Parts: sequence; C-alpha cells; structure tokens
Amino acid sequence: MTASARALAITEAAARAAAGIKAENMVALDVSAQMPLADVFLIVSGSNERQVVAIAEAIEDTLLAQGTKALRREGMRGGRWALMDFNDVMVHVMHDEDRAYYELERLWKDCPVVSLPKDL
Repeated sequence: MTASARALAITEAAARAAAGIKAENMVALDVSAQMPLADVFLIVSGSNERQVVAIAEAIEDTLLAQGTKALRREGMRGGRWALMDFNDVMVHVMHDEDRAYYELERLWKDCPVVSLPKDL
C-alpha cells in the first residue's frame, strides 16, 4: 500500500504551514503498510516550547481553513510534543530535545520517506 493522494496533499499543506513558522528537520513517512490508522506521519521540530506550540497551531489553522479538522490532538499547550490526528495524516511537532530522545524515525525506519517539496 501507499499513501493516498488526499494524505499526500494534507502532508504538503501541513509541511508548508510548519515551514512558515521556521520548523526544522521535517520528515514525512509513509506508514500505510504498517499502520491501519494513518497513511503518513509528518514529524517536525521546534527549538523551544513557544515555537512548538506556534507550529502546531499554524498547521491546525491551515488545514482547518482547507476543510480538514483534527480529529484528536494532544500536548498543544505543553510545548514539548504536540500530536495532531487528521485521520489520514498524523502530525508530530516535537521539541528538538524530545525528538532526539524518542527518535521516531528510528522506530519507523522500515517505512518509505515521502518526498516533501524542495522549496520548504
């Protein structure tokens, strides 16, 4: 299986929103073959708590304006790790330190990487 066109469009929109808030180290993984709950994990980093919250809010606002509402969201106020479930896409916005500690990319290393636009 591969990620749906809808999931890829949501991923790109979320990545663009994150880039607008200077998110770093963006990685999208196609988890559709390993996980029935989502097609793509988008993982982005922020260097401090305020930036993590700002990135998460920008992503949520951008996708909501396009008609995609988060089904669930966790950690939006904490500023360390915000998780937003957009059904086809799960977005992880993580503080640099937490991202290095949890290494989600290592946990999902068997999943193919989804190409993000070069202009981000």
